[in-house]
Parts: sequence; C-alpha cells; structure tokens
Amino acid sequence: MINYNPKDWFTFIFHIHKADTFRKLWPLMLSVAAFSGLITFVELNYIKLGESMYVKNIGMMHSLLGLVISLLLVFRTNTSYDRWWEGRKLLGALTNVSRNLAIKVKSLRLDESHVEFFEYAIPKYAFALKEHLREKQYFGKNSFLIEVDGGKHIPNQVAASLSLRVYDLLAEGLISQEQLLIISADIQQFTDICGGCERIKKTPIPFSYSTFIKKFIFVYVLTLPIGWVFSLGYFLIPIVPFILYVLASLELIAEEIEDPFGMDANDLPVDTICDNIEKHVGEILR
Repeated sequence: MINYNPKDWFTFIFHIHKADTFRKLWPLMLSVAAFSGLITFVELNYIKLGESMYVKNIGMMHSLLGLVISLLLVFRTNTSYDRWWEGRKLLGALTNVSRNLAIKVKSLRLDESHVEFFEYAIPKYAFALKEHLREKQYFGKNSFLIEVDGGKHIPNQVAASLSLRVYDLLAEGLISQEQLLIISADIQQFTDICGGCERIKKTPIPFSYSTFIKKFIFVYVLTLPIGWVFSLGYFLIPIVPFILYVLASLELIAEEIEDPFGMDANDLPVDTICDNIEKHVGEILR
C-alpha cells in the first residue's frame, strides 16, 4: 500500500507513480490517438459526411451513452471499494482479537512454556492467513511448536492447535471452565475472520458484468471520432485518448482493489499489519 500525503497536490498532478494507470494505458492511448487522427483526416479531406445534418447528430448518441457508462463505472468502483474496506475491517478485527487473546493469556500467569507457545501461535495465525489469501503456504520459524501439514488449510491447523492447547490447560487444572469459554470465544473469532476474508477473495465480480464494462468502454471510445469529428476536427486526437484514460482508469482501479489482500500498490498493508500483530503480542507476553 502506498503511503502518501493527501494534501500534496503538486506531487499528484506532476508525478507519474509506478502504480499510475497511465503507465498501463499509454500504448492503448497512442493507438486510439492514431485511430482518431486517421478518422479525422479521411472524413475532413475525402468522405466529408459532415455536410449532412443527419450525420452531424451522431454525437447525440454518445451524450446519452455517456450517462449510462458513468453510472456503470460508479457502481463498479463503489462495489470494489466496499470489498476493500470490508477487508480492512476484517484485518483490524484480527489485530484486536490477537491483542485481546494475548492480554488474557498474560493474565493467566502461565508457565514459560505455555506463554512461549501463545507468543508464537497468535502471530503465526496472522501470517498463515496472509499467505493463505495469497495462495501460498506459511510454516514459520520454530515450527516444532506447531506442526502443520502443507496439504491442508494452514490457518485452520493453527487455530486448532490454539484450541487444543487451551483444552490441555483446562485438563491440567491451570484454567477454569469460565476462562476456557472466554478464551475460546477469541479463538473462534480467528476462524470467523478467515471466513470473511475468504469470501472476499473467492467471490470476484461476475464475469459477464466485468467483460460488458470493458467492451462498452472500448466501443464507446472507438466510436467517439465518428460522432465528434464534425465539431472538433483534429482536436479529437488529444481528446479521445484522454477520455479513454479517464474511463479505463476507473475500471483498472476497481480491478486492483476488489482483491485487497495481494501485493499491488493499492492493496491493503497486510504485511505491515501482521508485523504489528507479532510485535504487539510479543510486547504483551514478555
């Protein structure tokens, strides 16, 4: 995730960051500019359809369709941002649950071996979940404390190990039934958070909806020179690529943030959140 100063307008306007959509779109923008120039040259010098009043009114179609495409892009962007923001809330809940569980374990005044286990296991769940959402596997350091099977759901295995250790503490008489219920509620939240993150990860925007928007933008932009050449002339060459940049950028940004757990520039700072969980849990339990 990019850290920035929202008040620094100069940097936003005159600096092209590596995550800027302009870097991805400039080849297509150049192609559209060349296409617009060709359409303008042929129309103004050879075909001369602009002499017909009926042909001049083609631009009305773009005015009507512009409203439709604007509504579609607003809905698309809002839907993706909702997924991004829900993912941030789930990661915030993961941080809070990890801290709360560490505080409760600290108050139990357990032996050093038990404290060492929780100091390792609580952050390990966060790292295991992070890698799971990125379709990778995390085994971590000191894996002898929690043995995991790489062929299975690793976050579930870590949560099961936490739950098993708590029940062992009950069997040894180190905690009471009431304390078991309180601690088990936090461990259950780990699985709830994992399920919420998986729901975002594994439920993309419907394929038909996404492809329709891309085709709509492409056709809309390519037909702009035909409808506007009569009134704008060669000014079409810079104007049409700019319209493409605006419309396509909204779609690209929505694509990037709809899966917020990856490593793109605008994704959530998952690595930083996991590092903070490890740091804070260590501070609490030491």
